[in-house]
Amino acid sequence: MNDYINTYKAATYKLRGNKGQSVKEEMSLFANLDNTIMPDLYGTGDVIERFEEKIATELGKESAIFFPSGTMAQQIAMRIWCDEKNNKRVAYHPLCHLEIHEQDGIKELHHIEPFLLGDKDRLFTLNDILGMPDVAVVLFELPQREIGGQLPSWDDLIEMVSACNARGFHTHLDGARLYECLPYYGKTAREVAALFDSAYLSFYKGFGGVTGAMLAGPKDFMNQAKVWKRRYGGDLYHLYPYIISADTAFELRKNRMSAYYKNAVKYAALLSQIQGVSILPAVPVSNMFHVHFTGSEDVLTNQLIQVMTTCDVALIGSLTRLENGTIKSEMSLGDAYDAVPEDKIIEAIGFLKKLRR
Repeated sequence: MNDYINTYKAATYKLRGNKGQSVKEEMSLFANLDNTIMPDLYGTGDVIERFEEKIATELGKESAIFFPSGTMAQQIAMRIWCDEKNNKRVAYHPLCHLEIHEQDGIKELHHIEPFLLGDKDRLFTLNDILGMPDVAVVLFELPQREIGGQLPSWDDLIEMVSACNARGFHTHLDGARLYECLPYYGKTAREVAALFDSAYLSFYKGFGGVTGAMLAGPKDFMNQAKVWKRRYGGDLYHLYPYIISADTAFELRKNRMSAYYKNAVKYAALLSQIQGVSILPAVPVSNMFHVHFTGSEDVLTNQLIQVMTTCDVALIGSLTRLENGTIKSEMSLGDAYDAVPEDKIIEAIGFLKKLRR
């Protein structure tokens, strides 16, 4: 696998994500800043407050707070809604970030009991919501990353949120990749976020900022979130390097998601022509999809290395073997894809086709 990683790093053309930048390139955006911009101080100051107000307006929420991480923001959101309802149970998908990537933080720090909604290999449905016990809040992840970036239809989403409202449950949007799903829905961020009581947005995934997240919701909710942010140590002395990077990346890429989505559909169709390859979902509904390969992982790794050394193109990213024996790679398209000449992509796809016959 080290050979694969090293060959991947050396390839000139990479199709996944946004083009990587050196630290010096990342820091260059500070060179032309207005001299009047001053650092924030423990979560206060114009540079952070203007950005928070902008994103609150974008999402149509009363207030928003910038956090160093989405993990911090979403655990806090769950705690606040649980306290309000005096109910320590929340519901989310079995492959939700809080369940599989946070070392049980929500359980260990807040003694919150998750109810896993639906099955891990599919989106949860209205029937799942109607059949679950009482909870304080239901978390919706749009798109659902761990199953290929799948999305419910707009009508199904409205129906599920309405069912939560009817049962008195709060709803929270894990919108880490919210803007990536807007082209499929044909909606604005405000229209999607309006369905939910609170929402979280990430700035380092599709947008490509250094790091950081925004939590948005009603004023009273956000006032409590501000207290919890301090308790978590989230009010760093200065956050402005993250904020300026996040704001720059947001403005740069928020209107490019339609192009990323179209490229994902086109690229997934090319990959699906290769023997032993399937795409999840079969037709992407965002700029994200999963590529599944059958066969030996060693053989596949060697084939992909051959493609990279011969064509100088890294067709996919990292590889993960699944329980069912297939090998998965997650693709999320950004600026990098359009930087690769189309004939190079076709050449590399054709070469891999020959290797896998």
